[in-house]
Amino acid sequence: MAVRAVKIGIIGGSGLDDPDILEGRTEKHGRQHTIAPTNVNFRANIWALKTEGCSHILVTTACGSLREEIQPGDVVLIDQFIDRTTKREQTFYDGGPNCLAGVCHIPMAEPFCIKTREVLIDTAKKLGIKFHTKGTMVTIEGPRFSSKAESNMFRLWGADVINMTTVPEVVLAKEAGICYASVAMATDYDCWKEHEEAVSVDRVLKTLKENANKATSILLTAIPQIAAMDWCDTLQGMKSTVEMSVMLPKH
Repeated sequence: MAVRAVKIGIIGGSGLDDPDILEGRTEKHGRQHTIAPTNVNFRANIWALKTEGCSHILVTTACGSLREEIQPGDVVLIDQFIDRTTKREQTFYDGGPNCLAGVCHIPMAEPFCIKTREVLIDTAKKLGIKFHTKGTMVTIEGPRFSSKAESNMFRLWGADVINMTTVPEVVLAKEAGICYASVAMATDYDCWKEHEEAVSVDRVLKTLKENANKATSILLTAIPQIAAMDWCDTLQGMKSTVEMSVMLPKH
């Protein structure tokens, strides 16, 4: 079997979107934070990366911590999500005229690519960066931050961190047959923690500015390792999963 070339797409979250860290890059989308999370065209972004031939998507995302042990500045290599969005397209198979045919019931037990996460975990260990090997991300609709009651509810649900972008991005990547992994950077304690300043834009950006080099180091070290590995079986397995998940209309 011929070895498929690895092509990696990078999606940077707020304060973590510096493309100058990469050599030989091609920038396809703008960097400005001018669109509310609800209005981001996630389907167009993921489909563009698929069209470009990307086999992997590595994401950096700012997030709030819902756990005492996940401190601002810590890296979390998330492995699960809880979806609290309400207005976003989450599939390429929605019956529309410009969408793919059929209905896709994509499995989501393991949303993030296990093999890619293993590379990121190994990289963070070697770099000596403080990180958490797993975590559940709850994605809210935004653009507002959570109320204290919501923040405490998410903690009771088992969520570890909170953001506004992981869903539907990870779901669409799975439908597209692309290996997806996320490096989350905790910037605050959301608003659940007593005697702690509640999340604000200024605080988020300040923490990111002080710690963005951690996510950058992980990506720059992990990318060559990912590129040198054989991903044929993984990618073929993902392709097969998608094919078996689509129910086509009978004629």
